[in-house]
Amino acid sequence: MNTKERNKSYIEWLSPQEMHEMSNLWFSELMFFKDEQLFLNDLIKSYTIKLTNKDVFEQSKELISALLHAEKDLVTLMKKVQLHSNQLEIMVDDVDQLKMEKAYKETHNQLTMAVMEYGSQYRSIKEQLFKLVSKVMKSDKQKRLLN
Repeated sequence: MNTKERNKSYIEWLSPQEMHEMSNLWFSELMFFKDEQLFLNDLIKSYTIKLTNKDVFEQSKELISALLHAEKDLVTLMKKVQLHSNQLEIMVDDVDQLKMEKAYKETHNQLTMAVMEYGSQYRSIKEQLFKLVSKVMKSDKQKRLLN
């Protein structure tokens, strides 16, 4: 709880330029995740038959479902970040709109947490998927060596 309070006070001191740079960094990171998801989808397609094996089917089903959910969440989060970035004018327009500026800073704080949480969850899904595909590849290689 203490950490969140510190983050809020830290956000209050960020300049509009720093918030803009952070928004651009978030968007760039989210675009990278989007590209990476295309690679993961191709990887899944390449090993579809092996991922339907009875030994790994339930795990692969859960991971694929989680990845699809992450893809949907990514689109929503990207829209929020883009909208937030477009609204930066509130902070630099030389008009004192204290309520709107405060709301913008709160949104910035919420997006900071949302992007960090998304990144953490996405990396976990990706790690589990790589472990599963690696396991499938090893078992396939062992079967070929036995023949």
